[in-house]
Amino acid sequence: MLEGWVRRRTSAQALAVRARIVLAAAEGDTNSEIAGRLGIARPTVTKWRNRFAEHRLDGLTDEPRPGRPRTITDEQVEEVIVKTLETTPKNATHWSTRSMAAEVGLTQNAVLRIWQAFGLQPHRQETFKLSKDPLFVDKVHDIVGLYLNPPERAVVLCVDEKSQIQALDRTAPILPMLPGTPARATHDYKRAGTSSLYAALNLTTGKVISALHSRHRAIEFKKFLQTIDREVPDHLDVHLVLDNSSTHKTPAIKRWLAAHPRFHLHFTPTSSSWLNLVERWFGELTTKLLKRGAHRSVRELNADIRAWIKTWNDDPKPFVWTKTADQILESIRRYCNRINQSRH
Repeated sequence: MLEGWVRRRTSAQALAVRARIVLAAAEGDTNSEIAGRLGIARPTVTKWRNRFAEHRLDGLTDEPRPGRPRTITDEQVEEVIVKTLETTPKNATHWSTRSMAAEVGLTQNAVLRIWQAFGLQPHRQETFKLSKDPLFVDKVHDIVGLYLNPPERAVVLCVDEKSQIQALDRTAPILPMLPGTPARATHDYKRAGTSSLYAALNLTTGKVISALHSRHRAIEFKKFLQTIDREVPDHLDVHLVLDNSSTHKTPAIKRWLAAHPRFHLHFTPTSSSWLNLVERWFGELTTKLLKRGAHRSVRELNADIRAWIKTWNDDPKPFVWTKTADQILESIRRYCNRINQSRH
């Protein structure tokens, strides 16, 4: 049995060491020799030799550890879990450790340990959005297929508008960063107007065709389509990935598209702007320019946006789509199943 514990891969390391101590002692080695061979302390060798001499194999296993006996019953644990999942306090939307402890008569730490053991986090709330588009599956296959296998002799552009970009100026100058102190800005601001940015991200090169307007109507969208028409060489077809905004489907836009047959529109499903890669580029613009910027006027805001886009186009970095349509649909299926299970 001792030799089996030593050879078996699933044996705990501590048990295997104890078995080696006894086997070495059976060969006549002294405590000092065993300690040196196994790389352990001599008192450890003495302890386990004595335990084996007294209790044989049972002596090599760990003894029950002393400690305070359990005071919380299974029924109390069940009560905490059921109340957390199925009820809310009278004066709040969710339980806290203090309110739950007062409700069930346990300590705050006891409630916290129960929640941690069962993965309950009443203080957190996540958001989700599922598309109700009846053509969701077809549109996902269409757009993802366009990303992963772009057509030849054509350019794929991801198009959208970032509307209502506010020109915000802080009520006091922004204080620069110092050693040990981050840059500081006032939490309040003054509004100086808004601007709307139209952008078309080239799927292959990462370059962006852009236009700034004071409003975002069908008229401005038609002007942007004309800008794209001038920028893209005439011998290339143009595939546009865009959302279902009403400004993209007015009679004037439809007439313009009919007069320019090289333009092909691919609409994202409703509530699925994440399928449009230009949204990722808008995130870059927001993080690196708009979020911490200060602009006293719309003109100043537009100048900064144009300068940032010019810098981007000097060294563009395309975003690479990696997931297939089947992988996306499978992940959505798993998520819907998880939602249904939690509801029932």
